[in-house]
Amino acid sequence: MLKTFLSVIGAYKLYEKWLWHQIKNGVKPEHMAIILDGNRRWASKKALDPWFGHEKGAEKVEQLLDWCLKLGVKSITLYAFSTENFRRPRNEVEEIMRITKEEFQKILTDERIHKNKVRVKVIGRVSLLPKTLQQLIMNVEKVTQDYDEHFLNIAFAYGGRAEIVDAARKIAEKVNEGVLSPEKIDEQVFERYLYTSYMPKQDPDLIIRTSGEERLSGFLLWQSAYSELCFLDVYWPEFRLIDLLRAVRTFQKRKRRFGR
Repeated sequence: MLKTFLSVIGAYKLYEKWLWHQIKNGVKPEHMAIILDGNRRWASKKALDPWFGHEKGAEKVEQLLDWCLKLGVKSITLYAFSTENFRRPRNEVEEIMRITKEEFQKILTDERIHKNKVRVKVIGRVSLLPKTLQQLIMNVEKVTQDYDEHFLNIAFAYGGRAEIVDAARKIAEKVNEGVLSPEKIDEQVFERYLYTSYMPKQDPDLIIRTSGEERLSGFLLWQSAYSELCFLDVYWPEFRLIDLLRAVRTFQKRKRRFGR
């Protein structure tokens, strides 16, 4: 009721303008990562089936892209579906896959993607996904592979430990082939085998998690070593521009030391 009243009287729009004024001249995150949490709880709160929450969550991602482009954020990484999420009820997982296919189909012809040269990539164990979705992901990645002005990563069938294990396996294969010497393996070499290795900046400056939970849940375990963390008490489908702007304002107020 209060949110509706504030919206009607235009209070949110005034607050948005005030927040924009506060952050516009400050340093923006070059790489922002978001854990899209709370879709099911949002639906439950409204006595809806879980996939309604996932539908609304997907719509919110489309809005987020506009906001981040306006902010000048170069790279976005979204945690959408973990390897553990496959354990959810079968019908819910199937609905998530259906929604995901619809969203990737939209990306193929999305003017914003092509106009702003956004390279889209899925990071995770894509081989675990349905074949039709795998093919669609390949099509999207191929169509955008030459873009380099912005990067949109979607962590899907993703696990932070799985990413590190996969990187270690690739390195072991290179060592076994005689291409790589164990003595040459350092942090820089290891990073070349992560899912995010193609990016100009792998490490997120800012990681946001919605829904009030305060943990990373295995998200970008290697890359998040010195990321600033911001936990918001709002379910992802209810995420607003003012929530994003407040998170950026929080980021700008922090002094980053990178372990020094």
